[in-house]
Amino acid sequence: MRVLGVDPGLTRCGLGVVDGGRGREVACVAVGVARTPPEDELSSRLLAVSEVVEQWLDAHRPEVVAIERVFSQHNVRTVMGTAQVSGVVALAAARRKLPVAFHTPSEVKAAVSGSGRADKRQVTMMITKILGLAEAPKPADAADALALAVCHIWRAPMAARLAEAEARAAELARNHRARLKAAAQATRRS
Repeated sequence: MRVLGVDPGLTRCGLGVVDGGRGREVACVAVGVARTPPEDELSSRLLAVSEVVEQWLDAHRPEVVAIERVFSQHNVRTVMGTAQVSGVVALAAARRKLPVAFHTPSEVKAAVSGSGRADKRQVTMMITKILGLAEAPKPADAADALALAVCHIWRAPMAARLAEAEARAAELARNHRARLKAAAQATRRS
């Protein structure tokens, strides 16, 4: 499975492509950052990020796009920009009919470091080790993008099995309710 991980941001949007193999095998394909100047208009910045993301999607052809879920921070302006970049990335993926997965920062941290409370330095150190990189990806947004991709690769099989189990449980419940209804109707007729 090839995953494009995206750590959304207006000034720096981290991008990382990771291939997953058997078990927990992962390999870094590409890592980088889309940058936009803070003094530019919002629409121009979103367009610039969009163009870079489109280039990455075309160049690396991921099967899934994993985006960090926006969470509430104290700075509403920062949250709005991050959410808008997430939307631009999700739209670019949807145009290519690619599935999009959102992961919370704590899910990503737990997946790569074992602790949902790991700091950026710990995440960077662990993703460098997990992917066998010669040096740590910089800035932290790039490392976070790789961590998102790895998190998705490692969590996707479990999430798929859980979805299958939930669908099967729902089907069994529907069948059980139908049998109960049929039995109740049969009892009323007799």
